[in-house]
Amino acid sequence: MRKLPKDSMIKSEDEKEYAGLLTGVNELLEQARHAAARTVNAILTATYWEIGRRIVEFEQKGVEKPGYGEEIIDRLAFDLTHRFGRGFSRRNLFLIRSFYIVYRKRVQTPYALSNITSKREKGIVQTVFALSSPTRTLEILQALSGKFPLPWSHYVRLLSLDEQEKRDFYEEEARRGGWSVRQLDRQINSMLYERVALSKRKGELLKQAERSGSPASAEEAIKDPYVLEFLGLPEPISEHDLENALIQHMADFLLELGFGFTFVARQKRLQIGAESYYLDLLFFHRRLRCLIAIDLKVGKFTHSDAGQMNLYLNYLVENEKIEDENNPIGLILCSEKDEAVAHYALGRLTNKIFASRYKLQLPDPEILKREIEAERRRLEIGFLKE
Repeated sequence: MRKLPKDSMIKSEDEKEYAGLLTGVNELLEQARHAAARTVNAILTATYWEIGRRIVEFEQKGVEKPGYGEEIIDRLAFDLTHRFGRGFSRRNLFLIRSFYIVYRKRVQTPYALSNITSKREKGIVQTVFALSSPTRTLEILQALSGKFPLPWSHYVRLLSLDEQEKRDFYEEEARRGGWSVRQLDRQINSMLYERVALSKRKGELLKQAERSGSPASAEEAIKDPYVLEFLGLPEPISEHDLENALIQHMADFLLELGFGFTFVARQKRLQIGAESYYLDLLFFHRRLRCLIAIDLKVGKFTHSDAGQMNLYLNYLVENEKIEDENNPIGLILCSEKDEAVAHYALGRLTNKIFASRYKLQLPDPEILKREIEAERRRLEIGFLKE
């Protein structure tokens, strides 16, 4: 590494200010790199959508020829790979084609955004791209990229889903939560969409999922059940083991909790009179703007669990809540729950407390499918009655 010349040394009294300058420039460069990467990903996804559109339009002119589409894909894969290298295999081009077909309705007309119409010359339709300058092409791609907020790899995973409602739900959740492809894959494999419908407020949450909206209330933000299969814990377990495992897998746990949760503390000490109490986990919810206290219970939920959580929340209201925050919420995570006991134990409390089950293994897919279909039918019947 090249040494700084002596005459370039900064005076000691200016070192602190220089450190601030360096930190600021470092942060600016990091943000610029992330922004550039996001822009490149967005333009790439828009470009693939346009490639898919062109492939489909070209195929439609030769639809009467058996195998015509596959021949075009094979030829295009060969020529593009020869010029641009990897990334344009036969499989990838079929994915690009499918991407356009699945999301073609997202852009009403090929380029309504540009207010430029295509025109016909010598019997061949020439698109805006064929007629525009490179600068104009980039402008159109940038406008089109706004329709696809996720990187291309995310859409490849979404294409494997069989319902557009599911794709829209996971796309919106991935966008809001900033999920990586691995996180998106984990949520799809753990059937988040189906589990939303099995929550204690099934109808409202399912409608919310299909609207892809953000949770606006505590009832919408709290799930039941939570699936913690990523912990890899065998049963039976202790509360200590469960807490340690959750801390060690905090990224996965935050993902399972859902959008808006941020970790604050574990074993939060609450000094009440002469007694010290320890809250297992403390989070803050950005959208609800409140602390969320989590108490872990191995075994069945009891009325005494509600009383203990109510004690914790009263303390948090008086000692931890800051200006402009809403009152804290309590979440008791237990392995078993009697709905009747929960109803009477949690009802009419001043503080808002929820009891949710956790599962250490994924629920049976067939059971979830039957439940989701039954819930859809109930929703449809209720809609017709309104």
